[in-house]
Amino acid sequence: LEISQPAKSSPSYPTFCHSPTILLLNNIVKMKLAIVAALVSSAAAFAPNAQPSAQTALNAEADRRSFLGAAAAFGAAAIPAAANAKIDYENVGYLGGSSIIDINNANVRAYLRLPGMYPNAAGKIVTHGPYKQVSDLYNIPGLTSGEKEVIKKYESRFTAKEAAPEYVIDRINNGLYR
Repeated sequence: LEISQPAKSSPSYPTFCHSPTILLLNNIVKMKLAIVAALVSSAAAFAPNAQPSAQTALNAEADRRSFLGAAAAFGAAAIPAAANAKIDYENVGYLGGSSIIDINNANVRAYLRLPGMYPNAAGKIVTHGPYKQVSDLYNIPGLTSGEKEVIKKYESRFTAKEAAPEYVIDRINNGLYR
């Protein structure tokens, strides 16, 4: 019985490495190693720098100061600023809670109680102004003769107080919806 050796295709590689299955597995292993290397290198980019293991009293003091500075900045940002609201507005009754309406500060919905005023004439009153006196209402551009008659009908129920910024901002839309 004689055992013959297969012929070598190349002197540097054994015959079993030329198998297609082995070459495919070898390429998959190389790809996996490349992916792992890429992940490790990208993770290393986000890793914090190593700190010296020995802490001196000077380093500890600097760390304490930076921490206290950051804490103070966070605390200052967390405290809300005080609102500049006018709590006691002397003309609050004229904003729609009485029979007289302040034409400079009342909301458009205050005119709902006056038939014929809402929405056309009331909308024009609140979008124009401020007014120095009630008679200035007749100078609103685009006011029809019917709207002028309605304003004339309720003229005694209007007053022109000084425009207060706290209320002028809500004249057209105060956020009340039905």
